[in-house]
Amino acid sequence: MKKTVLSLFLLMGALLMVACSSSSDSGKGDASSASSGTETSSDSIKMAGIFSASGGAAALGESEMQTLKMLVDQKNADGGINGRKIDLVTYDDKSDQNEAILAMKKALTQDKVSIVIGGTTSGNSLAMLPLAEQNQVPYISVAASKQIYMTEDGQARKWVFKMPQDDQQAVERILQYLKDNNLTKVAWLNVANSYGTGGHEEFVKHAADYGVESVIEDEFEATVKDAKPLLTRVKKENPDAIIVWGTVQESAVVIKNIRELALDIPVLASHGVATDQFIEVAGDAANDVVLPTGKLLVADKLEDSNPQKELLKAYNEAFTAKYNKPASTFGAYAADAFAIATKAIEAKGSDSAALRDYIEQELGEYVGLTGVFNITADNHMGLSPDSFAMVRIVDGKWTLEDK
Repeated sequence: MKKTVLSLFLLMGALLMVACSSSSDSGKGDASSASSGTETSSDSIKMAGIFSASGGAAALGESEMQTLKMLVDQKNADGGINGRKIDLVTYDDKSDQNEAILAMKKALTQDKVSIVIGGTTSGNSLAMLPLAEQNQVPYISVAASKQIYMTEDGQARKWVFKMPQDDQQAVERILQYLKDNNLTKVAWLNVANSYGTGGHEEFVKHAADYGVESVIEDEFEATVKDAKPLLTRVKKENPDAIIVWGTVQESAVVIKNIRELALDIPVLASHGVATDQFIEVAGDAANDVVLPTGKLLVADKLEDSNPQKELLKAYNEAFTAKYNKPASTFGAYAADAFAIATKAIEAKGSDSAALRDYIEQELGEYVGLTGVFNITADNHMGLSPDSFAMVRIVDGKWTLEDK
């Protein structure tokens, strides 16, 4: 029965079952090929995955890499796309922008791929995208910053698409929560990188619209080991709540320090910590943290009528069966990227320009793991704010927040 249900999801273009075969290594250290044991041929479809599977962002990138390999292996085991196998080359950028640029250059100029999925962090995605634009190859990013898919003047980047909700939507969802709970004076703390500064820009732009004001705004390094001096300054300002905008490792350090200093006020975090690894790293300090996230973490608590519920459960079951750990929200971004790429390839083959045009003009409404996508020429993300749920961590578990 389960096989039948998941086959239906596959026909809907949502996701795929557990891999039947494992990836084989090819090329030099950081690159590997997942083509289900078949040799690369001129009739294969060449795709690249570039993720931070090691380094500081590994808590995000590892599940992205694993998800893409799992889905490609399964697709190839099922006969490929229209009878053509996928020749997947993957690169671990080690959470380093220079490595990400080098990987993108290799994928485009040496591997000659038709489409690229990846860019775990906003900084790496932003560093990679000019090469995709120059080489006119569609790039589906799995990072959050609005700058990835939109230029400064608000135009969609022609060759770039993005799967996660952007930082504006996440910030506004947090601001709405603060307003609903009468938490009007807040401390804003962000990691000192592209992801952090992007979130901060959106906070500054929109806070007043929700009646929220900052009593202090500051930043911490991605390599932070002790944020207590910063938090001592925060404590003096007596905020109603603290917003910690970062990803898993650095946010865990800051929030642990908040608990150690006995700052007994609400703590909100960004969607950059929406993974079980955050709870593992932060330990008991993670309890009572509230954040916006996609719905994978609370899939079992969704109404049965929710069109994402069965897709989310199926992906989690498949990923857990293969890797013996729960699926991650970040892996879901890679799954959505692959599903959309697959639909484009099924319709248009492997011509990069045709794939780009299909995603922008013909994909239409697509129910994915992250949300319901409606990508258009003006919006290369296509997610609405209701793709977020507000969650609270209670006793190490994800729970839906009422407000």
